[in-house]
Amino acid sequence: MEAKPSAERETLLTPGEVAKMFGVSTTTVTRWARAGRAPSLLTPGGQRRFPAIRMRELRQQDMSGTLKDT
Repeated sequence: MEAKPSAERETLLTPGEVAKMFGVSTTTVTRWARAGRAPSLLTPGGQRRFPAIRMRELRQQDMSGTLKDT
């Protein structure tokens, strides 16, 4: 029997949720993803989603505001 991943690992955020978290626009979040600055994946329908745990880690690391500079 395979171990089920934690719910935390499975949680995906929309660009709007990430934008709220960082205090930026959804356009900025999409730009970060395209530039490889924020990890994301595309759903089969072509919508971008962001792993919640990675976004929280990135938020912790970004207290200096370096992501917002783009």
